[in-house]
Amino acid sequence: MKRRKLIFLLPAFLLLTSCDVSGELNSETFLAKLIPNWVSFVVQLAALLVLILIVVIFAYKPVKKIIKKRQDYIESNIKEAEESKAVWKENELKSKETVLASDRTAANIVAEAKANAVIERNKILEQTQEDVTRMKLEAENDIARMELEAQDKIRKEIVSVALDASKELLGREVSSEDNNRLLEEFIEDVKKD
Repeated sequence: MKRRKLIFLLPAFLLLTSCDVSGELNSETFLAKLIPNWVSFVVQLAALLVLILIVVIFAYKPVKKIIKKRQDYIESNIKEAEESKAVWKENELKSKETVLASDRTAANIVAEAKANAVIERNKILEQTQEDVTRMKLEAENDIARMELEAQDKIRKEIVSVALDASKELLGREVSSEDNNRLLEEFIEDVKKD
C-alpha cells in the first residue's frame, strides 16, 4: 500500500522539481513553465534512481540483515524460553511426584513402625503374662511345699509332744509300735476335727 502511494507521488514530485517557476508569470510563460524540460526531467530521474540504488545497497540491505538477525535472535530466545519452561514444568511435575512418593513412603514407614510397635507391645504383654503365670505357679508350688513342710513339722512336733505326754502318763518308755499306733490314732482324731 505504501509503495503504491510512493510510486504515484514520485512522478508528481519529479515534475514539480523540473518545472521552472522563477520570473514573471503570464499566459505564454505559464504554459512553458508548466511543461517540464525533458532533459532536466531525465537527469533528475536518473539521479533519483542512483540515490535509491545507493540507499538500497548501503542502508536498506544492511538494516534488513540486522533486523533479520535480531528477529532470529528474538525467536531463538523465545524458543529457548518455551523449551526451558517445558523442562521446568516437567521437573516440577517430577518434583511433585517425588514429594508424593516420599510422603507415601514416610506414611508407610510410620504405619509399619506403628504395626511393629503394636506387635512388640503384644509380645511384651504375652511375655509378662507368661512370667506372671509362671511366678504365680511357682508361688503356689512354694506355698504348697511350705504347707507340706509345715504339716510335716507339725506332725513331728505333735509326735514329739504325744510321746512326751504318753511317757508321762504311762510312766514308761513307749515302744515304736505303740508310738506308731498312738500317732495314727491322734492324726485321725485331728483330721476328724
